[in-house]
Amino acid sequence: MELQNLKSKYGLIGDDPKFNKALEVAERVAKTDLSVLVSGESGVGKESIPQIIHSSSARKHNKYIAVNCGAIPEGTMESELFGHIKGSFTGANETRKGYFEVADGGTIFLDEVGELSSESQKRLLRVLESGEFYKVGSSNVQKTNVRVIAATNVNLLDAIKQKRFREDLYYRLNQIPIELPPLRERRGDINMLFRKFAVDCADNYGMPPISLTRDALHLLQSYNWPGNIRQLRNIVEQISVLESNRTIDLEVLKSYLPPQEYSTLPALTGAPLSSDTTFAVEKEMIYKLIYSLKQEIDALKKSLAAISSQPQTAQYQPQNIQVTPTSQEGNVIVVNPEHEVEELHEEEDKALSIRDMYKERIIAALEKYPRNKKAVAQELGISERTLYRKILDYGIEIKRNKRSE
Repeated sequence: MELQNLKSKYGLIGDDPKFNKALEVAERVAKTDLSVLVSGESGVGKESIPQIIHSSSARKHNKYIAVNCGAIPEGTMESELFGHIKGSFTGANETRKGYFEVADGGTIFLDEVGELSSESQKRLLRVLESGEFYKVGSSNVQKTNVRVIAATNVNLLDAIKQKRFREDLYYRLNQIPIELPPLRERRGDINMLFRKFAVDCADNYGMPPISLTRDALHLLQSYNWPGNIRQLRNIVEQISVLESNRTIDLEVLKSYLPPQEYSTLPALTGAPLSSDTTFAVEKEMIYKLIYSLKQEIDALKKSLAAISSQPQTAQYQPQNIQVTPTSQEGNVIVVNPEHEVEELHEEEDKALSIRDMYKERIIAALEKYPRNKKAVAQELGISERTLYRKILDYGIEIKRNKRSE
């Protein structure tokens, strides 16, 4: 019963024994100050573990800071973590506190800890061993009392062999290991997760929840889910928004799932991203753009209701809305109360390709934030590393912000 209360509190779904064991360990270790290393493939939900630990600990009334080490440029990592003093480097116009100073008495979650540079690893080790750190540009030792929880989706033992990660730091972080199983090892939980995401999406967008035929459910449970829970959630959201039929059969579900033989997201093996990864990321972004059109659609319907002599309903009805990508100038939104919406999962047949839309989105974000790559990456929902790779891949010319880089 205590475990069920924990799941209800944090919105966690599943009864897999390995999953339950991870939650039990998290709750038990919360009463200590030991460092915890959470491991698992990308998309398994590692971020829930540090939240459980912090909220169940004596530190729960102090700050909890989550840091994505893979999203912070290497040159600014030490300043972000430990702060800097005024004049310590170009652009340091004032003294700044780092996360370890701000979170004194609380908890820091270091996600993607394997991405830290060797110098940042050295500084982190000192904090873990003595609670001491230096601001960048300062010779004054400062103290902090912070509990560190780290997470990784790469094999740190392999990284140690390749001299990319310090062995002493690994053992200092790994005082309590917690491993979350991939979704393919939690097949009994897949249908429960599907139903939860379907209901959530229906509530968010004012539409009936989708359901699966027997054959489609069998495919859902037998698929290997390389992107784990995150991939399953994205698939459910895509189908919920793009399909007018609320009962999803086998062929429709197949059209949303990448082939089984491809791995579309990085796992513990540390395999490089494939071309399928690129397509999956781009396709996901297009769906996010479609979601954002909902507010515009609602506003348009209200305007039509105001000028029409006939009474109009303000309720969002997805079967009466057609969103059609047609040209490089944008999307055409058609409010059509007389006809059924065309199936949007055939967007590959439209004139504008997903790659072109994604490139336009990047260009628009660069124009919006011409001197702030971090803001551009946040706008797009990707890391700065991915942003720079996309700029090169698409041959996007950057003129106005060269000097700032």
